[in-house]
Amino acid sequence: MDFSTKAFDSTKAGQADLANAKTECLVVGVYEQQPLAGLAKALDVASKGLLTRMVKRGELNGKLGSTLMLHEVAGWSPARVLFVGLGPEDKLTQKGFNEATRAAVRTLLASRAADAIWTLAQAKIAKQDIAWAVRASVLALREATYRFVQMKSKAEPATTVLSKVYFAVAREDEKAVKLAAKRGTAIANGMALTKDLGNLPGNVCTPTYLAGEAQKLAREFKLKSEILGPKQIEALKMGSFLSVARGSVQPPRFIVLKYEGGGAKQAPIVLVGKGVTFDSGGISLKPGEGMDEMKYDMCGAGSVLGTIRAVAEMGLKLNVIAIVPATENMPNGQATKPGDVVTSMSGQTIEVLNTDAEGRLILCDALTYAERFKPAAVIDVATLTGACIIALGHVNSGLFSKSDALADELLAAGRTTGDTAWRLPVEEEYQEQLKSNFADVANIGGRPAGSVTAACFLSRFTEKYDWAHLDIAGTAWKSGAAKGATGRPVPLLTQFLIDREAR
Repeated sequence: MDFSTKAFDSTKAGQADLANAKTECLVVGVYEQQPLAGLAKALDVASKGLLTRMVKRGELNGKLGSTLMLHEVAGWSPARVLFVGLGPEDKLTQKGFNEATRAAVRTLLASRAADAIWTLAQAKIAKQDIAWAVRASVLALREATYRFVQMKSKAEPATTVLSKVYFAVAREDEKAVKLAAKRGTAIANGMALTKDLGNLPGNVCTPTYLAGEAQKLAREFKLKSEILGPKQIEALKMGSFLSVARGSVQPPRFIVLKYEGGGAKQAPIVLVGKGVTFDSGGISLKPGEGMDEMKYDMCGAGSVLGTIRAVAEMGLKLNVIAIVPATENMPNGQATKPGDVVTSMSGQTIEVLNTDAEGRLILCDALTYAERFKPAAVIDVATLTGACIIALGHVNSGLFSKSDALADELLAAGRTTGDTAWRLPVEEEYQEQLKSNFADVANIGGRPAGSVTAACFLSRFTEKYDWAHLDIAGTAWKSGAAKGATGRPVPLLTQFLIDREAR
């Protein structure tokens, strides 16, 4: 889908020009308290009072999320005009705008229009500007048209024909809107990559496959890449990472991608993504029901690859490094057993009480590896704990950090994008639950505060830099009829990096 701008003068004459625009669908926002204002008023005049009559009959009311499609009306040039309710003008929030946008997208796509002029971004949204509205619109349109059909034996017919969307904006906003559309497209592309990787089955998306996708990104966007195999991983003394890989016939891969958009002396932001391409639980085998969804246990890896893709496409003036420890977690005669003690890259020994708490075992070595880059900050992203789903459901990702400033940046990025997170504690008192009689630390701390103790475990390997942990177990994918990867938290991470560039 192609996005571009259509500038107009924000006057009555300009509104009349839009009413006469040649397009298959003109999308117009109307307010509940005054549905006939601005462009709607111009359309009413051109149609000799048609909309006035529809308002009186209650057919056009402006209620939030309501839609009304009119076809080939005399006096109008557009083949269709879609009216979208925005609710009361002084109460339109970010959430309300997204609700109205999704309703508009559903109706627009069902209309079979091949192109559209989109005016909704001109709405007055509390605490947001037109650039935000354009980017949100791009993401909504791309989200609604995403399909995963790679594994189908026969090509499915396209469900939509919409290929071109013009954002109608005042001339003074055109530059900002073009940038917003570009960034929205880049984020959508990153999310699509994250979804594709997550939705692929585990027999296709193996550690080697993930490494290959990383190398494709490196070639496409001129990134630096390094892929380490078992011998190189062993040479780095990543005993904790390798303890998870021991039960699988698929060899592990340690993936490093570098985007160098900043100066040579600029400290990089490092994103670490959990890349367990299938998690059976190992010897601590998971129940069979729902185990197919454990192909999504690499969504942390997918999201950092999607984020670095978006950053590279946008050309941010930052240095960003993506690190992905990739492996399967499987049971066999060589697999790590409960009670085994392994040695991490940091030298700390770990008693493995549960082999299904494997994500932290691979992340801890990746977090130690990140030290060599002298990072400005490190953020790890992982589908880490079922306990986070119990705590936060499927709305917020769990956020943990000892740095208030870093946590605040990430929370703000989540609020801006709607890809929200909620901060949970990572306090020393919880470390008591991780004590081991036989090693420096145990890999689990029992059922109480399970997501917190997992974060506390990771914090032991992050003393040399600012660090945050995002537990996306509840937000990385959906189950049931809507089953599929969500692409989160690519919007949050990308906004965080955009904000960092602007500092």
